[in-house]
Amino acid sequence: MRVSRTLAERSGVRDAMVAMATGLNLDLLDRLGFTAPDKAGPNDLLVALRADDEPALADARQALDALLAEAARPAPGGLGAPPSPRTTGAAAARAPADLALISVPGPYAFAEAMDALSAGLNVMVFSDNVPVAQEIRLKEEAARRGLIVMGPDCGTAVVGGVGLGFANAVRPGPVGIIGAAGTGSQQLMCLLDTAGVGVSQVLGVGGRDLSAQVSGRSTLQALAALDADPATELIVVVSKPPAPRVAELIRAAARRLDTPVVFALLGPGQDDLTAAAGRVLAALGRPEPRWPRWPAAPPPEARPGALRGLFAGGTLCNEAMLIASRALGEIRSNIPLRPEWAWPGGATGGHLMIDFGEDSLTRGRAHPMIDPALRLDRLAGETAGDDCGVVLLDVVLGYAADPDPAAALAPAIEAAVARGLGVVVSLCGTADDPQDRDRQAAALSGAGAAVFASNAEAARHAVALAGGTPEGAG
Repeated sequence: MRVSRTLAERSGVRDAMVAMATGLNLDLLDRLGFTAPDKAGPNDLLVALRADDEPALADARQALDALLAEAARPAPGGLGAPPSPRTTGAAAARAPADLALISVPGPYAFAEAMDALSAGLNVMVFSDNVPVAQEIRLKEEAARRGLIVMGPDCGTAVVGGVGLGFANAVRPGPVGIIGAAGTGSQQLMCLLDTAGVGVSQVLGVGGRDLSAQVSGRSTLQALAALDADPATELIVVVSKPPAPRVAELIRAAARRLDTPVVFALLGPGQDDLTAAAGRVLAALGRPEPRWPRWPAAPPPEARPGALRGLFAGGTLCNEAMLIASRALGEIRSNIPLRPEWAWPGGATGGHLMIDFGEDSLTRGRAHPMIDPALRLDRLAGETAGDDCGVVLLDVVLGYAADPDPAAALAPAIEAAVARGLGVVVSLCGTADDPQDRDRQAAALSGAGAAVFASNAEAARHAVALAGGTPEGAG
């Protein structure tokens, strides 16, 4: 991805793509107007370049060779240095640790995570596309050993003051977060940080942990761990809509703890994450601030048309759909609120929200918080069409995310606004994040987007532009 971006920024280069020939990347190649070799497969490297003229193309090919050679250069090692460990267990034996972070393709994550548990390590499984049966086996093994498995598909954690995955730069404080929702945890920790309240630990448990199948296995262990943590004065459990039976199981376990627990469980009739943050602040005796927002410059008037949400964060997408559906009715999606609202893919009429971080869209490619290509491609399609009136986007900052998301998004937003679309951005981050939240906000609002630190407020504003009056709008 970085090679592709570096090449695309060269003078005279119009399109550049360097990626493995997975199904998704072959589709993207086709949309760029290239034809892949018939036998290209997921173990093959695709290189596609389009330039203004032959000298620019030759220059790009020469730069490509240099970039690939640099990437393939082995790390330096001293004479007689021991070989690198080949397994997680071997690495743990060489440098004792408490936690292993597993980030390999989904089909290989189970073996690495089980190896880490066998070595006595707690495990964070960043990998997605891990079968649910393997998740259950890992969590049962962890419980047997008195350990915890965070994940699979655990994108965010803060352990011992160290951010892991897509963590934000937040201050230390009294709130411990258990997240069966990665961007939900990020939204909550960022809002609390904005209000001057920090976190003790953020333990991601994976988006399926509160499902009927997994039955809260890691959440129960995380509750016990935070209850025993002297730095944690209040626990918050964050989740996309949980299985009702599992939610009651977790509530019953929380009632047995000494530490108070606040629940932020998204679902029909439940609080949004911004309201949940307000309840956390109230429980701590802290006032709720006015959440930051950056108006579009100048404010656009959206043309008539449907609302389209293009999200990198599944929880933020889910929250926005819950808010929008109260005013607009049916919202099509690849993570639908109702089975009959499932989006079959491709073009569609009516309101639509897409989670570009969903497993089927990340198989064989980086998460959209890192690689924005698929979402930018869809935004260009919505801009060129005639049925979209408002676009709602999330931009999630943090240590592992795109170092400058506004650089690619701002020109695309300008093009959308020029075509008469209203653009609204939910900006999830803190003032201390490496991307500089306020600088990102200035670039996005300067391009014509209305920017909100609260995803719920962004969703309500987008609904209002689309002609609805969402519940709780003010």
